[in-house]
Amino acid sequence: MVSGFGSDVDLDVAFARDQFPPMTNGTAFLENAGGTYVPRQVVERVTHYMSALQVQPAWGFTASAEAAGLIRDGVAVAAAFLNADPEDVFVGPSTTVNTLVLAQAVRPLLQPGDEIVVTNQDHEANSGSWRRLAGEGVVIREWPIDSVTAELDLAVLESLVGPRCKLVVMPHCSNIVGSFNDVAGAARIAHAAGALIAVDGVAYAPHRLPDVKALDVDFYYFSLYKTFGPHVGAAYVRRSVALRLAPQNHFFLTEPPKTLNPGGPSHEFTASLPGIADYFEALDLHHFALPANGLRARMERLYAMFDRHEQVLGQRLLSGLLALPGVRVIGKQTMDGKRAPTFSFTVAGQDPEAVASRLWAAGIAVGHGDFYARRCVDALGLSPSGGVIRVSLAHYNDEAEVSRFLATLGRIVS
Repeated sequence: MVSGFGSDVDLDVAFARDQFPPMTNGTAFLENAGGTYVPRQVVERVTHYMSALQVQPAWGFTASAEAAGLIRDGVAVAAAFLNADPEDVFVGPSTTVNTLVLAQAVRPLLQPGDEIVVTNQDHEANSGSWRRLAGEGVVIREWPIDSVTAELDLAVLESLVGPRCKLVVMPHCSNIVGSFNDVAGAARIAHAAGALIAVDGVAYAPHRLPDVKALDVDFYYFSLYKTFGPHVGAAYVRRSVALRLAPQNHFFLTEPPKTLNPGGPSHEFTASLPGIADYFEALDLHHFALPANGLRARMERLYAMFDRHEQVLGQRLLSGLLALPGVRVIGKQTMDGKRAPTFSFTVAGQDPEAVASRLWAAGIAVGHGDFYARRCVDALGLSPSGGVIRVSLAHYNDEAEVSRFLATLGRIVS
């Protein structure tokens, strides 16, 4: 055990890496923004459910009752990520699908001429679903990023939110830009105008814990497969808002959030979400002398430890990128506490796919393209056919992987 009581404990990266089976495959995995590795505790839970409990849940026989309990526990883990009550959270197929469903549920609240503010910094999952409501006569107003800094400015949002605005839609963090946006500030602007606010936390939740109560948001959604879980997404809807939305499930299911989750959750994957809590418990017991008071408290002190590690490792990676000739890094040029360790960049005179291919050949996993944030790439003046190369860290990445990446990229650039 790493003896510690508070914020002075450093992450034992080797211990964390040992919990993830793919870490032994020799690849430097630096495409975490597309989806993180899954710890063995989650894998074991999926295997157990499908081996012993693959039955319809919630009947009185033993396997069915256990299955229902594990699914409830899984929703509670998703809610803990958000500091939300489990009764206000549902687990659906993905953030893209969850957002599509929520956009349809919001339709009856809108009249022709009502306005929705969206950004061009978002992943299309949090843009297209709402933009399509223009077909119902809704006016879509775009909150644009600065074409140089790639940032969103709250002063611009204030100029866009008028008396007909019913909803503001934004990312907590862009999967291209990497900056943390001021969601609480945007919520104040939206609510002052009588509008709701919907936030995509997919790129934020792997690095910082959202708090829907402190942020005062009406909708918040993220992807569990980017926070060490299986390929499902979770969404929070404020209870007073959920009761006003059009049901999207069977007509006889009348209580939110069931009304907003057609078909219900993936049983085996939702039941495996407590494996994330198991992983966090293993980390917590390894690092701290005293137990935390509940899952959310455990997550908060672990995330503080993750953040310190990611800030240091991210700064080394970012500084290395900026030192290479011809490399343009999108977004903030320093790890200032308001940036995720997700870095999109281009190399002058080189096609992003060609650069990524050479990194792949060296056993380094990165991504390239627009990452479903086509509008952001366009706004930055980048070719949508080429886009960017993206390198992104999670807490289990280490110094050796960053060194390997920078050395290889340095050879490619030179």
